Amino acid sequence: MHNATVTLFHSPNTRSTGALALLEELGMPYELHVLDMKAGEQRQSAYLAVNPMGKVPAIKHGDAIVTEQGAVYIYLADLWPQAGLAPPIGDPLRGPYLRWLVFYGSSFEPAMVDRALKREPGQASTMPYGDVDTTVSTLKGQLTKGPWILGESFTAADVLWGTALTWMTSFGLLPAEEPFKSYVARWNARPSVARVREIDAKLAAQ
Repeated sequence: MHNATVTLFHSPNTRSTGALALLEELGMPYELHVLDMKAGEQRQSAYLAVNPMGKVPAIKHGDAIVTEQGAVYIYLADLWPQAGLAPPIGDPLRGPYLRWLVFYGSSFEPAMVDRALKREPGQASTMPYGDVDTTVSTLKGQLTKGPWILGESFTAADVLWGTALTWMTSFGLLPAEEPFKSYVARWNARPSVARVREIDAKLAAQ
């Protein structure tokens, strides 16, 4: 199965754009299965059989189907180790790498959504992330340590965070201040970002 081509279920300018950028960074062969979200294709039975949540990204690799953004990134970077975007098991960076990949979906995005929707903060003990300020300052502290989320090493976690923070700062969900501003600039200077913008622009035009 290792040799099977990965299919990415994708819709332009959505969360799956980050997974597409990761595939470009990895340099691995892949196929795109493009969903027309404006036509509601993600809610139709064919795609709901892939992901009952009706969300992208999802990938199919042989008989394996992987959904959930963090899981997709972990799977792809481990599948293509020659790209060096995932510290292997046994590497001291493996734990921090997994931590930061999972922290995005488990804590950071829920905190940002709650703040954007101006929800009343619940008791810290009942919130998956505790409180918004701690969540943001935890990320801020990590980003001041180096150019990338793990310091000097660029990993698949940076594809997730680079894509997400670009989106969040551009929509004003997060202030375009340091260290977010320079991190987002470093990410957007990577060739994979330009390639994916081109792919998405063509798909959106169709």
